[in-house]
Parts: sequence; C-alpha cells; structure tokens
Amino acid sequence: MKLRLPALRTSASLAAATAFAVVAAGAPAWAQVRGNVQAEQSQSLRDRLFSRNLPANGRYVSETGQGFILDRSASTPLLRFDRSVETWVLRPTPAPRGDVLYRNDAGDLVLRVTPDGGMTLYTRAAPGGSPVTLAGPGESLAPPALGPVQLFNLMARRSALVSSTLGRLVEINLSVDRSEALSVDALIVTTDAVIRMARSATARGYLTRLRSITIVEGDRVSATYARGDLRIVVDPDRGPAGRPSSARIINAFADEPRRGSGAGR
Repeated sequence: MKLRLPALRTSASLAAATAFAVVAAGAPAWAQVRGNVQAEQSQSLRDRLFSRNLPANGRYVSETGQGFILDRSASTPLLRFDRSVETWVLRPTPAPRGDVLYRNDAGDLVLRVTPDGGMTLYTRAAPGGSPVTLAGPGESLAPPALGPVQLFNLMARRSALVSSTLGRLVEINLSVDRSEALSVDALIVTTDAVIRMARSATARGYLTRLRSITIVEGDRVSATYARGDLRIVVDPDRGPAGRPSSARIINAFADEPRRGSGAGR
C-alpha cells in the first residue's frame, strides 16, 4: 500500500507559475482558457437556476419509508440516503410542465421536482417514484478532511476490509496533492462499492482479478478497470462533483471484459 503526501506550495509561487504558463502559451491558449471559464460560468448559472426549484435543506422521507438528507449549501445539490456512506451529486435537466429532473452522474433519475416544490424520489424499490415530505433538519454533506496519519489509517482499514471480503490482498494506492477531502470521499465510496459487489451473487464474478485500487488526480473524472487495477480519477476543480459515483464505478467493472476483448463501446 502506497501513500503520497500532499506537496506544500505557497500561494505566491502557484500564482506566478500560473501567470507564466498563460503568457508562455500565447493568445490561442488564452482564448481557450477564457472559453473554458465562460462555459463553466454558464453551467454554474444554469445549475443555480435549476436548484432554485429544489426544496430547502433538510432530511426527507418518501412514502415508501426511504429517508435521505438534501444539502444545497454546495454549488450543486447533494443527497445522501439513510444508512449509506455515499453522497450523490445531482445534475438538473428540464422536463415538461416546468418540472426539473435531478440525475446522478450515471444518468439515473433520482428526484423530480415540480414548479411548486413538490418532490418525487426514484429508487430501485420505487422505480415509478414515491412522493417525499420534509421530516426535519439535515446535516452538512461536505466531505471530511483528515491529516496524514488519519488518512493512512483509513487506507489501511479500507484495504483490510476489502481484502477480508474478497479473501485476498487488495492494495490501495492514493495520490493526494490538493484534494484530500475529495480523495477521502472517493476512497470510501469506491471501497464500499467493491464490498457491495463482493456480497452480490451476480456481481462478485467481476472482481475475480481485482488486485489494487488506485486513486489519482486529473482534469476529467473517470473510473476504469483493467489488468486487475481499478483506477479512479478525481478532479479537484469540480468540488463534490469531482469524483465518480458508485454507479459509475460498478459500470467500470461491467465494461472491462469488452475492453479486454478489443470491442469498442
């Protein structure tokens, strides 16, 4: 098991390096940077407009008895089901009659909100939807920040838990530079997804070659599985949305045989 501790950087040196990179790149690169910033601002405005349709922060319960916490303090709405360690980032899309659909990063429908604030929850137990009511206040869903020792201990515990569940050693490799809290969140979600798969009679077969879990930083969120290594890429610039959900992680295992056989997606 390997751990790369954060490198220390001063804000002054980071700003100088950024300015030098922009000047050296020239006008075309600056135009691309400006275009990216404008696109991100447009997306942020769109998300804020849609998020106004969501009810207030708090704990909600559906008619089927499924409870969850909704946290709107971040730039995008966050949701966590009762008795779950995973926080889902919700992405809005418009629907007929002024409704807004909120989906996870795998495209699964989670919530439907009407213009008057009525909310319907969609789960495996209620694929047709179940009305939701406010049950009380809810806690913040922001990911925790740990020190180096706590982070190392968490990696050791999670590696032992996965290894015990699968009956063989599974290494966890974590590279942390500027997204410790996000990487901790990704580590917990990833290992929890693997453990759930291992306990499923239909999904356990996908884990026969799993030997390591690697979490690194990058500029595009992804989850891939090849040659026994589950590789998770987190994007620190995207905040809570900068890591893949358990649904995308499980899909990575399902895609692996097709990549191995040379078939394209």
